[in-house]
Order: sequence, then C-alpha cells, then structure tokens
Amino acid sequence: MGTTVRQAARATVQLGRAAVLAFGSIIFITVLLFTAVATLVVVGAGLLPETVLLVRRFAGAKRRQVAEWTGREIPEAYQRVEGPLRRRLRTAVRDPGTLNDLRWMVAHYAYGFLGVLALPLWPAGLLVDGVRQGVLGRSPLVLPLISRLADLDAAWSTALLKPSPKALLAERVEELTETRAGAVAAHEAELRRIERDLQEGTQARLVSLSLRIGIAKRAYERDPDAARKLLDDAQDQAEEALTELRHVVRGIHPPILTDRGLVGAARALAASSGLDVTMDVDGLEAQSGVRAPAAIEAAAYFVLAEALTNAGKHSASERAAVRLARTPTGLSVVVRDEGRGGADEAAGSGLLGMRRRVAALDGAVRLTSPVGGPTVIEVDLPYAW
Repeated sequence: MGTTVRQAARATVQLGRAAVLAFGSIIFITVLLFTAVATLVVVGAGLLPETVLLVRRFAGAKRRQVAEWTGREIPEAYQRVEGPLRRRLRTAVRDPGTLNDLRWMVAHYAYGFLGVLALPLWPAGLLVDGVRQGVLGRSPLVLPLISRLADLDAAWSTALLKPSPKALLAERVEELTETRAGAVAAHEAELRRIERDLQEGTQARLVSLSLRIGIAKRAYERDPDAARKLLDDAQDQAEEALTELRHVVRGIHPPILTDRGLVGAARALAASSGLDVTMDVDGLEAQSGVRAPAAIEAAAYFVLAEALTNAGKHSASERAAVRLARTPTGLSVVVRDEGRGGADEAAGSGLLGMRRRVAALDGAVRLTSPVGGPTVIEVDLPYAW
C-alpha cells in the first residue's frame, strides 16, 4: 500500500505542476492577444519576437516536466531569433516550432487541468485500495488511476511538443549552414597557414639559396675554396627547404596516413609526442583490412596530433591514453590525459580549429576538462562502413 500511495502522490505532484503551468498559460493569453493586436497596427511589431521567446520558455518548462516524469527527453527544434528586427520577425513567424508551441498551448488549456480529477480519487482510493490491499490482499484499483492521468498528460504533451519533420529539417539546414561556414573558415585559415609557411620559410630559403649559388658561380674562377664553401651552405639550405616543404605537405595530408594507415600514423604520433601514451585500437587493426575514407582518417589524425600536442604543452602530465574504435555509425577518437585540466577553447589552444575540422565532416567534439583534470576529448566522425 505504501508504494501505491507514494506513486500516486508523485503523480499528483506532477499533475499539480501541470495545472500551475496551464493556469500560467491562461494568464499569458492576454499577452498573446495584446501582441497580436499591437502587431496588426505595426506599432508593437517588436513585441512579437519576445512573445515567441516567452512561449518557448513555457514549452520548455513543460518538456522538462514530462522528462522528469517519463525519463525521456522531448527534443526541441527552434530557429534562433536574433539579428535586426526584420529578421527576428521573419524567424518568429516562419519558424515551424512557433505554430507547434501555440497548438500545444491551446490544447493545454483543456488537458492541463487533469489534476483536478485526481482530487476525488484520493479519498476513494485510500478507502477502496486500503480495503483491497490491506484486507483482501488484492492489487490497488483506484490510486493507480492518478498515475494514468499523469501518463496521459505526458503522452499528449509529447505528441504536441515533439518537433515536426519540417522543424527538424529547418534545424538541420541551419546546422549545416553553420558547419559550412565553419568549414570555410577552417579552410581559409589552413590556406593562410600554408601560405605563411611557404613565404616565411621555404620561399625565403630558396631565395637565399639562389643568391648563394649565384655568388658561388661568380667567385668560382678567382676563389674556388670560397665558392665551394658557398655551395656547401647552399646544399644545407636546400636540405632545410626540403624539410620545410615536407612539413607543409604533412599539414595538408600526412603521407604517413597513406603509407601506414591511421593506426600506424597514430602510433607514430604517440611515439613522437614525448608522453607515455597507451594505445587502444578496436576494429581498425591492419589485418582487418578496414579503412575509413581519406578525409575521415585525416581528421582523426589531426585531432590526435592537436590533442597530444596540447597534452604535452599544457597538461603537466607525463601520460596520456588514446582510443581509436570503429563504431556502428563511424569512427570514434578519444584522447585522455591526467593533467591539470581547465582546457579553454577561447585560449587559442587549437580546439576551435579541431571542432571546425570535425564539424565539416558532420562530426561532433565533446570536451571535458574540469580544473584538476582529467581532460578528455571525444570525437565522433560519422561514416557508413
């Protein structure tokens, strides 16, 4: 009996919160009517976006209530209301989520007060179920109806508040627009880096090399020893220029990926990082013959390179752990170090570039780095194997 009463009490609290929200929605109808009239006469057009945002907060509160009761989140898909007034108005009116929320709010006026039905069930339930369970040893009959009312409220709210396919599509378009902008920014930054490396490094060395060869040619007849020394210096500079060119090429697409695959390249990175790195590989072993596309492998390689570089420079830890795994939906990369933590994307540690590179492939980056550590970078790169 005690369990039944506790469950009914929890359901009553849930229904009571729903009734409070419904009562607040009824009061809010005055704001909606005022905004509609003011918008029609133009003078209050600026109120419309703010009113839509307020409706979203009401819907968000209901989503949280349902999630607490059912344990399942109701996803939301809204376009951001930002920018100049004209754009804010257009977004507020055209966003499919706005109509979705208004439809829920109107329906919630009716079913939001299901909690009223729970009030007469309590005395009847305590009497009937007390006799059924305490005397007859049977299952409760009346009090579980209160939980069913809460389930009904949650089911209707879920059906009304879940995003429509049109809303999900609009959110996806907005997300792809953002990732495309990030990919373009990352591409431009990479081109600038390559240009800078070529101009400040390789090009300068080649110019110096050309000058030394010219001087050596002019000095060869009158001073062969000096010319030979100039040619030796020119050879050293040619080798340094080749080294820098290899560095630039590795920044575009590391040849080691082509030669040894992702696992071999990752082991080489770990060996050259200066850290004690433990490597865990799942489903990507060389004997399996499974390889992801070049773009996926390159993104994973650069994630590992950036993460291990950051760990070596900033974590103050001597150890790190790397996991590469083939998953049903793509490739997973996890790098963990036991350092001081507190990693900040805004601090210029390369994390923003990593996020943009992964987002360009529709992937996701999760960073966990509390002060005191550990720092964990998890990257999911989607790919159909």
